[in-house]
Amino acid sequence: MTHVIDGNAVAQRIRNELRDSIETLEAEGRTPTLATVLMSDDPASETYVSMKQDDCEEVGIEAIDVEIDPDAPAEELFETIERLNGDDAVDGILVQMPVPDHVDKRAVLRAIDPVKDVDGFHPENVGRLVAGEPRYKPCTPHGIQKLLADADVDPEGKDAVVVGRSDIVGKPMANLLLQKTEGGNATVTVCHSRTDDLAAKTRQADILVAAAGVPEMIDGSMLSDGVVVIDVGINRVEADTEKGYELVGDVEFDSAEEKASAITPVPGGVGPMTRAMLLYNTVKAAGGRAGIEVELP
Repeated sequence: MTHVIDGNAVAQRIRNELRDSIETLEAEGRTPTLATVLMSDDPASETYVSMKQDDCEEVGIEAIDVEIDPDAPAEELFETIERLNGDDAVDGILVQMPVPDHVDKRAVLRAIDPVKDVDGFHPENVGRLVAGEPRYKPCTPHGIQKLLADADVDPEGKDAVVVGRSDIVGKPMANLLLQKTEGGNATVTVCHSRTDDLAAKTRQADILVAAAGVPEMIDGSMLSDGVVVIDVGINRVEADTEKGYELVGDVEFDSAEEKASAITPVPGGVGPMTRAMLLYNTVKAAGGRAGIEVELP
């Protein structure tokens, strides 16, 4: 029987264990603090930020919410980041993407102090990741590593195929699976929109990570028996429901489940882990900045 990996349960366990780490920090006079910056009126972005703040409250992380008018000059966002960089009480800074078109996204990532970059997207942190000395692992790929470990899937010696080459998921995921360390040592193939005969590549996978942002682009016919499927995609498609849509992944779940030994659902798979690992990185940042050793889950 296929094991459906419960991301909600794993994320809850991590949050529970983080409370012990936070208590250790508080006993030393340090409360981990995460600042979220929202420069958008997109309902999805507003929801994501609200959920992250709720997560912080649940585990005992102080949450600072900064909202900037999306029509404001870009300088207002950069001045906000500079202020948060200089605030010793702030351990982590997250600027919710996307930002408005008149704001240079890459400049935003570069502006955040690398020590407070709990997303792990600053060029310095990307370089450390590639070099095998990560300060913070990007949240979604790190969460996927935790899901694989929870499902007793060791990537060592396996053929891993990552579909998607984004800076947020695809590239760092491939790097983590490739690293000569626990949770790595896989032989990694990265596929993308220019890949010829995608199905031939995905059928070679012992572990498949689908992160292309294309609804149900991979089905069971493109998979080998016993594959472990991690579906990062979360896509709205029209459906005869009260909301008029439903959420689906990049993998067609029903046909893939027939082939897979383990698979993540959408929703309830990777998504909760991304948020849990943001808390993890914030606690790690707080301990590192205060010079306090904390045990992390």
